[in-house]
Amino acid sequence: QVDLTESGGGSAQTGGSLRLSCVVSGWTTSVDSMGWFRRSPGKEREAVAIIYRGYDITYYADFVKGRFTISEDKAKKSVSLQMNSLKPEDTAVYYCVAGRGGGTWDRESRYDYWGQGTQVTVGS
Repeated sequence: QVDLTESGGGSAQTGGSLRLSCVVSGWTTSVDSMGWFRRSPGKEREAVAIIYRGYDITYYADFVKGRFTISEDKAKKSVSLQMNSLKPEDTAVYYCVAGRGGGTWDRESRYDYWGQGTQVTVGS
């Protein structure tokens, strides 16, 4: 069993910054990648950013490239998402994910473990 504990999120103004963090505990050898998905109002859930643990290989959705940065703290078994230059369209519930399934990084089925989600609201 793997548990994901999210923190961070909240509200920011356009152009502002927020930071999300997620700590993974439990059977962590079953996890080779961690990151974030989001669900915006009226939209389907989508991949935001993923990091492959131990390799520092990262993937980003086009809509966050250059603004968001994902990083891993190996000692703390956590992953963080630094979100800069926020836009109103970044408003969403952000979900921490972890897994080691097959498929491309942006496939939901690749991730067996999901956090409960944390709200990010960006005002104009």
